[in-house]
Parts: sequence; C-alpha cells; structure tokens
Amino acid sequence: MRIDAAGLLDTAEFVASPNCDERPPGTEINLLVIHNISLPPDEFGGNGVIELFTNRIDPAAHPYYQALQGLKVSVHFFIRRDGALIQFVPCSQRAWHAGVSCWQGKERCNDFSIGIELEGSDTTPFTDAQYTELIALTQCLCQRYPIQNIAGHSDIAPGRKTDPGPWFDWQRYTGSLDDNLDKR
Repeated sequence: MRIDAAGLLDTAEFVASPNCDERPPGTEINLLVIHNISLPPDEFGGNGVIELFTNRIDPAAHPYYQALQGLKVSVHFFIRRDGALIQFVPCSQRAWHAGVSCWQGKERCNDFSIGIELEGSDTTPFTDAQYTELIALTQCLCQRYPIQNIAGHSDIAPGRKTDPGPWFDWQRYTGSLDDNLDKR
C-alpha cells in the first residue's frame, strides 16, 4: 500500500469526485477524520454513496435522497463493509467532508485533514474487514503525511454530527497505531 506524489493510493479504486479543490498554500496535512455513511440510511452495498460523492444521486431513487439533492460533498477514502477501498479525492487536494468544523482551536478542518468514510451507521457495528483496512490505510497515511491527530466527525463538529457513532471501536482502531498520535 503506497501513496504517490499526487496523493493517490495504489490499492484503492479511484472514482473521481468533482467536490474538491486546492488546499491553502503551505497547509500541512496532520488530521484524520473518521466518518460513517450509508445510503439509503442503514442499507449497505449499493451505489448511493458513490453517486452522492460524484453528484449523480437520483432524488427519485429513494425518499431520503430528496434531501441530498444539490449537496456537494466528498471524502478522500470510503471503506465498504467487505473492506474494499475507494478513493474519491487525491490526498493532495481538499475533500469536502467535514463541513463547519474545529479541531484544537483550528477551524476549517477540510483544509488540513484527510477524511475516511466507513460504510456503516450509528446503529450497526463495523466489520473486521473494515477495521483491518482502516488500520492499514491509517498506517500508510501516517508514513506519508505528518499526521498528528485522529478524530471522529462528532469530535470536530460536536452537536452537529454523531459519526462514526457509538459502534465504532476506538480502542480496537487506535490500539494498533503509533503511540505518538493524539487519538481522539
């Protein structure tokens, strides 16, 4: 598993999202943000997430999708329930995953973070395959970038977001990572 100079991971399927832009000049990527997503909610394995991040979601395909019409969001990485990994935005670019956010007094977390979505919800445990892939991806990202912190979306947008949710096992995830990281 390697990330090239453009920020593309060699083991991920790349599906380009238009919902990204340049990071501010001189920005150091030092935060990972963990999310969960499923579309439709609590349903797994479909193409709803891919369609959302590529602006192709059909509002007529599911009643929930009507609220997503016109939404412009993305993430760097998406890990499916079986561990399959999709990259939507090169790490060198800013993905639009955090929204209004703040970490350790620094606002606009999209500027300095990499977003990782897990296919899941606040009501369902994550799979062994997802933890295996997330840990390997995190280790790879930490080798390539000066990652100092890992947080949940709920940590950078408290009161607004709840993901990765109560079923995310922080101890299982962070227990296998470098002790020098500030983990949540």
